[in-house]
Amino acid sequence: MKRYLYALRYLISIHVLGLILFTAFRLILFLQGYEYLMDEEISVFTRLEAFVRGLWLDNVVACYISILPLVIVSICSLIGYFGKNLYRGIHIFFSVFYVVAFAISAADIPYFAYFFKHINASIFNWFGYTGTTLGLMFGEFSYIVAFVLFLCLSFLFVFLSRILLHRTCRDIQRVSAEKFHWKPELLTLLCSTLLIGVCLFGIRGRMGYNPIKVSAAYYCNNTFLNQLGISPSFNLLRSSLEASKSENREIDLMDEKEAISTVRRELNITDSLPDISPIARKIENPGQPSRKNVVLVFMESMSAELLGHFGNPEHLTPFLDSIAVRSLCFNRFFSAGTHTNHAIHSVLYSYPALMKRNSMKGAVIPFFAGLPTILQDNGYRTLFFMTHESQYDNMNGYLRTNGFDRIFAQEDYPQDKVVNSFGVQDDFLYQYALPILTETANEGQPFFAVLLSISNHPPYVIPKDFKTHSNTDEHRIVEFADHALKEFIDEAKQQEWFDNTIFVFVGDHGKIVGTPRSDIPLSFNHVPLFIYSPSFIEPRQIQDLGGQVDIAPTILGLLNIDYTDNGFGVNLLQEKRKAAFFTSDDAIGCVNDSLFYIYKPKENQEWLLSQERAIEKRGNIDNPAVCQELREYAFSMLQTAQYLMSNNLTGEYIGYQPR
Repeated sequence: MKRYLYALRYLISIHVLGLILFTAFRLILFLQGYEYLMDEEISVFTRLEAFVRGLWLDNVVACYISILPLVIVSICSLIGYFGKNLYRGIHIFFSVFYVVAFAISAADIPYFAYFFKHINASIFNWFGYTGTTLGLMFGEFSYIVAFVLFLCLSFLFVFLSRILLHRTCRDIQRVSAEKFHWKPELLTLLCSTLLIGVCLFGIRGRMGYNPIKVSAAYYCNNTFLNQLGISPSFNLLRSSLEASKSENREIDLMDEKEAISTVRRELNITDSLPDISPIARKIENPGQPSRKNVVLVFMESMSAELLGHFGNPEHLTPFLDSIAVRSLCFNRFFSAGTHTNHAIHSVLYSYPALMKRNSMKGAVIPFFAGLPTILQDNGYRTLFFMTHESQYDNMNGYLRTNGFDRIFAQEDYPQDKVVNSFGVQDDFLYQYALPILTETANEGQPFFAVLLSISNHPPYVIPKDFKTHSNTDEHRIVEFADHALKEFIDEAKQQEWFDNTIFVFVGDHGKIVGTPRSDIPLSFNHVPLFIYSPSFIEPRQIQDLGGQVDIAPTILGLLNIDYTDNGFGVNLLQEKRKAAFFTSDDAIGCVNDSLFYIYKPKENQEWLLSQERAIEKRGNIDNPAVCQELREYAFSMLQTAQYLMSNNLTGEYIGYQPR
């Protein structure tokens, strides 16, 4: 048993040594970027938290390295083998993998200084330019410093780990071999099982529904401190895994130059800001900014076809039906995609959904200019309320990076209010948000609050005391979601800030309602959009086409705010779209006033269908001219969006600067 304990001491010592040296690299990065903290009053504890979170993510990398030696030592200990060659082999294993990790950390220091982001899978694109890359590394002083730092810390690790190796082998040899006895062997087995379990938990990084993601490093409103906690090795590993997924492979729909030219024409872009992006332009809205609050509610899976206003006979949504006639009601409005992450990305930042791709989930979080950042720059407090864990879909990191001051998630709510893997129900979320909104309003600062509902998503949880008239859970939950919204607005009306607030109700996406008649059921993308403010907005029914990319420009127009627009939306109260485009996981859709175009890239198939009350009919229509027009419209938007995202041209400022 003593020999086994000496072996464990060696493994744990190496693990701790690795964490210490990872922290040393992070300290160098901190000193290099200290200028990003000069203009802000940030407490010592807030700064130290970046190192704590960095240690958390570094531990994931260390556990990945430690798991194999731990398993091998455990097995060998059970069979009584403690030979020197075993530990020499483990020493070589540790030296190789930690030196590789240190090389990544060292290279990350000048990389971060230049790009303000951590080293990621894009570096593999440089491997085709070996000579140029080596010239850059050894021709720039900062790279030489990083290389010397790498050599010093790697040598220190190998040197100290070798001392630990000799000490371990010496102590093991001093203990004479013990005869088999079931008690110490059982204890060894139990201890090994526990430690392997702890190591596997370290790899997962956390308890809860989701394993650890890069967003775990994000905790405050300073972008540099959020980035400081990210482990370069973990980031490279995660980004490489993300890049290998089929949904993240780049689309190839049309020539990029042609696509950009088409987008500029369709969005009427004449005076652009080419130093920012090919589509960036200044928007000047007449009048003084109104300083009104904005509350945006994402209604989970709320297809327009579920509402009585759009013809559903089941009377599932009496509240939303009443709002429809008291608001700006957009009757021909479409979601960007078929997942919540698509809606968040599109509504807040005016970017389309790129089929399967989750633009929030990448290990490298890009900067986007959009509704949160623009309102933040105009003195708004920005808040995001979600029902589930903040790490879900990498929301915490993505939203904090792109304009949100505070995130409220499952971690903030009482555990007894969590009803399933998606967290709390809608009614609790709304009731939780109300006093926070009131407190923010009392501070004299306008706010932009986003509430992301979830109840209308399987598995459905319907409160036992909620009375409905429907016969199926799928309909009962829609009634409950509608009722929760009614209670929220009824209580909001009692607050002083209500009359100074614009409420935006939008379906994040729809669901299948009725019988699907095509490869993209329109009920999945036809969603309600109501902009409601009794004291400010005159109700109107709007039949013009619109999409989620148009919400931000429309709201900013209502607020009379001037801004730099680097997205794909238009102000629906001032401009008209000739078509609305959207995607599903494997298909692209585009609708005009009467026709519905579908294209499936993988099969290279396309259809043109007619519409009736937003329900597509069977039967392909032979109209090549309309097919080409809708194809080019949708393809150009998607191809240009991918180009801007791939080239880091999605921000609001010249260059790639942190907020």
